[in-house]
Amino acid sequence: MTAKEIVVSYADALSKGDVRAAFSFFSAEVQWHQPGNNQFSGLKKGADEIGKMIGVMMEVSKGTFSLKPNGNMMANGNLVAMPVSFSGTIDDRKMDMPGIDLFKVEDGKITEVWLFSDDQNAEDTFWGK
Repeated sequence: MTAKEIVVSYADALSKGDVRAAFSFFSAEVQWHQPGNNQFSGLKKGADEIGKMIGVMMEVSKGTFSLKPNGNMMANGNLVAMPVSFSGTIDDRKMDMPGIDLFKVEDGKITEVWLFSDDQNAEDTFWGK
């Protein structure tokens, strides 16, 4: 599979709620760069750390956090950019914005992910410290 096909398969599994299948596209040493200055920001290493972070995101948002592809994926060699839309609600705070997820694919696995938010300050306020 090409890098783009791997990311498409990852996104498809995630959109169906099949986290186990989605994470099967990660390398054992996958690194996830969560942007900003909030309780989730920073480098996460491995599927376990990434899964725990997403689990807490779902917990604090009472299951309202969602992310979905929003446009055509673009590939340049082993890098794939996926436009996304993400939203959620925490108490009286709401978030609904576009972003870009950038994936690095090596040897058929996603090895690194960088996330970019349209309004990082708003996302930081949403997630809190």
